[in-house]
Amino acid sequence: MSIVIFVCAGLLVFLALVATALALFARRTARRVEQFLPPIGKFIDADGNRLHVVDRGAGPPIVMIHGLGGQLRHFTHSLAGRLEGEFRLIIVDRPGCGYSTRAPGASARLSVQANTVAKLIRSLGLERPLIVGHSLGGAVSLALALQHPDCVGGLALVAPLTHPRDKPPEVFKRLAIPFPLLRRWVAWTVAIPIGIATAKETLAFVFGPEAVPGDFGTAGGGLLSLRPSAFFAASTDMVAVNEDLPGMVGRYGTLAVPVGILFGRGDRLLDPQEHGAAMAAKVPGLQYTLRDGGHMLPLTAPDDVAQWIRAQALRLRPS
Repeated sequence: MSIVIFVCAGLLVFLALVATALALFARRTARRVEQFLPPIGKFIDADGNRLHVVDRGAGPPIVMIHGLGGQLRHFTHSLAGRLEGEFRLIIVDRPGCGYSTRAPGASARLSVQANTVAKLIRSLGLERPLIVGHSLGGAVSLALALQHPDCVGGLALVAPLTHPRDKPPEVFKRLAIPFPLLRRWVAWTVAIPIGIATAKETLAFVFGPEAVPGDFGTAGGGLLSLRPSAFFAASTDMVAVNEDLPGMVGRYGTLAVPVGILFGRGDRLLDPQEHGAAMAAKVPGLQYTLRDGGHMLPLTAPDDVAQWIRAQALRLRPS
């Protein structure tokens, strides 16, 4: 019996040492990434969240909201530069993502994130801006338009999540951790080594059938995902998304602003038929555009996406 206890105690000590080593590796990796890719915007407090925001250009306002596991550099990589000469661009790291922090105890529900974006819009004095939402950012944008119509002039949604999903894509299954304490433990131990080991495969799937831009890790901010906070935020967002989305679907017909949806027909993450074409039957006047490409159109087809956004912005202006 004493031998069993001794072995078990030794195993626990060994596991504790391994966990400590992994946590130190995660913290060191995060620090190195943040030194290499520091914040590029300003910080604005909204509903207890400290939001990292890039505010560029002049003209009609556009608010840009990124997707799951992303951050604002997905837009500043190449899309923003094609629009900032014509529009004022407000590009935000969603709460918990990039360099934004989520208020202690705050929910990641779409409705809560929408309230935060509405607070930001009002604090900046923006008058019914065009909302550009990519992927999960599209779901946040829809929640914003449903809950705060006074904050939205129109929606331009790129590969948006619009309907509930029974299960996540295979590459995102490791994010499906329903318990916050376990989620944080994973974030600070195995998440970063696994993320590094699987990065090439994951990015190929997410960007496919298009190639991953060579500078995505740097200019596109991809390296920022190699931090415990990024994993924790992505997992939290994914677990929370279906709390509001089912109820939103039945309200899409009440949207009273111009809505445009752009999808790549080769999208591997979100089915264009289920999340794009299906919306045309629910939203009066919705403009649905299908083109070649995958899920990451803001980075892989910035010229075409910029032109499409310009066309959506024109729908907001009196003829």
